[in-house]
Amino acid sequence: MIGQKQVYDYLESIGIAFDYYEHPEAPTIEIASQFYRGEGTTLCKNLFFRNHKGNRHYLVIMDSRHEMDIHSMEKRLHQGKLSFASPERMDRYLGVRPGSVSLFTLVNDKNHEVFLFVDSALMKAEKVSFHPNDNRASLVISGADMMKFIESVGNEYEILDLYD
Repeated sequence: MIGQKQVYDYLESIGIAFDYYEHPEAPTIEIASQFYRGEGTTLCKNLFFRNHKGNRHYLVIMDSRHEMDIHSMEKRLHQGKLSFASPERMDRYLGVRPGSVSLFTLVNDKNHEVFLFVDSALMKAEKVSFHPNDNRASLVISGADMMKFIESVGNEYEILDLYD
């Protein structure tokens, strides 16, 4: 498992600057929003799914202000029936415990087994905020650096509109 320091080191190694904010444990988006630093930053929701066979895994990142309906998500992602991945799968594929999943957990996916879906609305974000593999902190990076990070980790991804 790669923790906070390794995430910071990874970001620095690829030239991504970040702002660090420590806060109490925030395992849900509702709790995280209590500690949210607005300042032109989009707080991101991170959802980890598996397909019905359990042989494909997906990380979906989106603006936290949008509600997520799993049936609508299934239609938009075109991956069949989805369910939330178990804590065991979260640990196996992303190296984190529930409540700490974020874009940055892809640094733990050395075999690139998790497919990433990015909401197209995030492409317009000036800054985005994610946990650094630990839900007791948040990192803020630029929207452009989010894409730099995504390209650097090497997971397959798709940018799509998750809302009407």
